[in-house]
Amino acid sequence: MTLSRARRLGGVTVAVLAAGLLTAPVASAVPGTAVTDPKAVPAPGFAASGLHTDACDDSTTPGWLGVANPVLTVAATSPQVRFKVWDDSTPAHDKIVDSTADVTAGAAALTTADLLDGHSYTWQAWPEYSPGSGKPAPACHVKVDLTRPGLSVSSTDFPASGSGSTPGKYAGENGVFTLTGTDAGSGVACYQYALNGTLGVGWDCASGHTVKAGADGTAQLTLKPKDWGTNTLTVQAMDNAGNVGQPVTYTFYAPWDPRPKPAVPGDVDGDGVPDILLPDAQGNLQVISAGATDTTPSSTLPAALAPLHAGWQDDQVLHRGWAPVHAPGDDLLVHPKGNPGFLYSYANNHQGDFGQQYPTLVRKPASNRCVDAAGAATPCPPDYAADWSSSDQLVALGSADVPSAPVLLSVEHGKLYVYHPSFRGYADAQLIATTGDWSGYDLIAPGADASGNLTLWARERANGALHAYPIAKQAYNLLDFSALADPSANVVATGFTTAAYPTLGSSGDGDGDGKPDLWAVTPDRHLVTFSGWSAPKDLGALR
Repeated sequence: MTLSRARRLGGVTVAVLAAGLLTAPVASAVPGTAVTDPKAVPAPGFAASGLHTDACDDSTTPGWLGVANPVLTVAATSPQVRFKVWDDSTPAHDKIVDSTADVTAGAAALTTADLLDGHSYTWQAWPEYSPGSGKPAPACHVKVDLTRPGLSVSSTDFPASGSGSTPGKYAGENGVFTLTGTDAGSGVACYQYALNGTLGVGWDCASGHTVKAGADGTAQLTLKPKDWGTNTLTVQAMDNAGNVGQPVTYTFYAPWDPRPKPAVPGDVDGDGVPDILLPDAQGNLQVISAGATDTTPSSTLPAALAPLHAGWQDDQVLHRGWAPVHAPGDDLLVHPKGNPGFLYSYANNHQGDFGQQYPTLVRKPASNRCVDAAGAATPCPPDYAADWSSSDQLVALGSADVPSAPVLLSVEHGKLYVYHPSFRGYADAQLIATTGDWSGYDLIAPGADASGNLTLWARERANGALHAYPIAKQAYNLLDFSALADPSANVVATGFTTAAYPTLGSSGDGDGDGKPDLWAVTPDRHLVTFSGWSAPKDLGALR
């Protein structure tokens, strides 16, 4: 009896005839498939994509193994299983394994002999009732890479210390670092990096602080060294077989920036770029630059700093201005779901480090502190609440006068209120005369333009329509809210459904074109940024 066995090598199917390998008396053969589900352990694959395959056909590209002694496994109903392995990288396709293994609990396994670095292999399993009996499982294919990848780091923005080159960027600015990997076998898959920190263990190409390698093994990494002076970037490469190279340390100097920082509402860490604030899976609050190219936070506020010390995940966090008692950088206003009657203020005295002082309470204007559009006193509505518990939504609109604490908008019982700031909090409340119910809208504050005019955006939850309402600056820094009379007016875009984007917001101008931009979080927690409200860009998964 002759077996015709085909296997794939370098994209070419090679037929190998092995005469007499399965010769056995016909009476001893057992019909049917007694050996199934062939697998190698660990699973061959491609680290860059996370795809695993045993390539048990002649069309699938074989995956890579990073070990020399994989375990071959099958499910079996026979008493024993015969395993055979061929080295496809030798001229004669040498058979290097021909051994049997007992079947226990419906499975058989065999640890291979030493497989060679850079070689391709085919393996197959037969049920062993008697010599040469039974139908084999499909032939499977695998490639082996046992060599760790190499790596070098370079940057013209922040040259290596001791190179004699002058940095092209200052501390607080984004710099590009080029990661160049070498791997003659499976190829470089990705890199893990840490700036002034420690690399993680047990990581893969989908972990945080990783960047995928291109086809040539290189990657461009954009990082912002926050502190001036000597910084250390640590990088580690992984190839497609899962081999991890030795960490490479790149030390560089980031000079102090003597230029005055711009005062940009929406900016938390003082770098002149607005920031997106979102909780991570552990309840910490991430500060992510609105101009970032991925979801790596520039800093993180621990969950214990939240008002109820139980994380930021259920809190409304507002920021779009600051009290004129410290350097430019948004203060935070936090409205906790677990204690909705209170509004907490976190003063930004240390450019994004909010852990050095306790928050203070922000009082709501009393029920005798309502004003009309001209600023004249007027009675508050009967359902006006004495605390913040009726605020279903709060948004920091910004201010017509920088620096200043932001004007607040609040949706209460479907009505829209404006709270005007004073030096020590909020002085008065203004009920906006409207013809509609605001409870079906998500309020979004894109910030002020160069002339101090504000805008409110709102997402209509029922249909995903995006509305834009101009709020013009008037004399004495008064604001004209007349465009808010009808919430259904001024549709500027569609498609922003709650199903596609459960969370939708804006931190101002993230891409530097002088116009405010949307950002969104998808159901699978990917952060998406927009140019205005078009050209969505997926920055990847949030932590």
